[in-house]
Amino acid sequence: MIRPDNPLIVQSDRSLMLHTVRAVVDAKGHPVRDASGEPLTEEHPRFAEARDALAGFAELEKSPDYLHTYRITPVSVWNAAALGLTVEKIRGILEEYSCVPVPKRVLDDVRGWITRYGLLKIERRAGPDGRDAFELTSDSREALDDVLGHEAVRKLVKLDAHKRVWVDALERGTIKQVLIKIGYPVEDRGGYVEGDRLDIALRDATRGGRTFQPRSYQRMAAEAFHAGGSVVGGNGVIVLPCGAGKTVVALTVMSLVKAKTLILTTNTVAVRQWREELLDKTSLRPEDVGEYTGDTKTVAPVTITTYQMLTWRRAKSEVFEHFEVFSRENWGLVVYDEVHLLPAPVFRATAELQARRRLGLTATLVREDGKEDEVFCLIGPKRFDMPWKVLEGQGFIATATCTEVRVPLDPGAKQEYIAAGARAKFRVASENPAKLRAVQRILERHSGAHVLIIGQYIEQLEELSRELKAPLIMGKTPNVERERLYAQFKSGELRVLIVSKVGNFAVDLPEANVAIQVSGTFGSRQEEAQRLGRILRPKSDGSAAAFYSIVTLGSRDQEFSEKRQLFLTEQGYSYEIIEAAALEPQQGTAK
Repeated sequence: MIRPDNPLIVQSDRSLMLHTVRAVVDAKGHPVRDASGEPLTEEHPRFAEARDALAGFAELEKSPDYLHTYRITPVSVWNAAALGLTVEKIRGILEEYSCVPVPKRVLDDVRGWITRYGLLKIERRAGPDGRDAFELTSDSREALDDVLGHEAVRKLVKLDAHKRVWVDALERGTIKQVLIKIGYPVEDRGGYVEGDRLDIALRDATRGGRTFQPRSYQRMAAEAFHAGGSVVGGNGVIVLPCGAGKTVVALTVMSLVKAKTLILTTNTVAVRQWREELLDKTSLRPEDVGEYTGDTKTVAPVTITTYQMLTWRRAKSEVFEHFEVFSRENWGLVVYDEVHLLPAPVFRATAELQARRRLGLTATLVREDGKEDEVFCLIGPKRFDMPWKVLEGQGFIATATCTEVRVPLDPGAKQEYIAAGARAKFRVASENPAKLRAVQRILERHSGAHVLIIGQYIEQLEELSRELKAPLIMGKTPNVERERLYAQFKSGELRVLIVSKVGNFAVDLPEANVAIQVSGTFGSRQEEAQRLGRILRPKSDGSAAAFYSIVTLGSRDQEFSEKRQLFLTEQGYSYEIIEAAALEPQQGTAK
């Protein structure tokens, strides 16, 4: 039954408006007003539970203070279907929280998308010549005829005399890419090459002697992916927040698959951290784990490389020289770390790797290039997702406060800002010199903390480095120097470290408990999530983490910051907004 006091409005264009607050009323139902006569509001008592329920099948688009806007999309519904949500469950959630009737059109769209999930399957069967082959099948001949009406599909398949549809092994990924574009996500049950066997087990204790075993949710995630080794599993994405131990999930999967493994990650520092984790928590020996980077090119039963290495070529017209690593060994598992960053050229290689088990790891499936459907069809659907706030509540990641500090534009930059074009305005506002003082005041507020200062623009970061007398890590910083500075930060010798966007991903700094963001990549939601993630590892003393985003008041910088915060808002975080003046010491206090 529809309740008028519910927080949700479902619109026929599949947008969802979720009220975060409601008016405070007295015993007679009359609005309560403050001293100035303005109506008082309070958080809607059903907002948080509605937000968490909607996150399972809808994407957050806007999150102003009082009204969050979501949208239901095909990919969001297909990922929900992969996790077991049905039309009935989605309808139940919408009706449970809606204050108006749910439009029939929305439910019809959801039903249509869910019906199409798994309607087409790829299965391994005896082909026309009697040998194993891949068949595109469906319980609906109408669906098969529909897709065969598309020339792009017909070019990739062969029909036999009985109108059975056969797919060449090398086109297994490409056909899935084509079909998802026309609204048919394929459930690939064609099975896998088992890969060369590799006996790998998890240790009961780390090399340092600490007791070790995967947390319950890490094992659940690994088992959801593996699916007992059947063709139902073996591909897909695990979504967990930074600091929740996605690497341990991968190690657990490796112990289940027991085959040679290729691991792709974001940078050389991450390669080293993966290697340390493998040697620390599994039975693998040093000679079993190879690094394939610019520094060393060792291929071993477990090989770790970077996306940058695989996509390197001498010129745009040349071939990708290191793609051969995909085929040099009989891999039984390919792990894509930070899968939301998967570069477009690797999609091509991944399309050819459909016979290998494929595990994607990420904190967010958001891609700023809109290629979520590519990840869905080539790596696989979402197999496990755990809300950030749930893990925070269980103590597996640190409690975090988020603060947006709004700083007036420096007088010396005002004329430049006024004269600049839209894109240049963002940079001028992002590099606002007045941000330096806000950083200094935050450092005073958190004296003794382990602080990461993160930004987009090198000149700005170099200026901060000079003024704060703190070291800076950026793209051109040699790996040896990076590792030395990271080690000093971990040991406590360094308390403040400045990093460019190279620090966004796959850098394990568990001691960090304060992050100060001075500039970012336009409205990148994934970047905001990754930067908060740098400080989410649980603290030994149980203390909270603090994330600050410094933005220029009333500028393009502030506009984009609102977009950047969308994903974290969906996860249950809220930003306290303060003016820079609030950071200044009060009169009469020590400066």
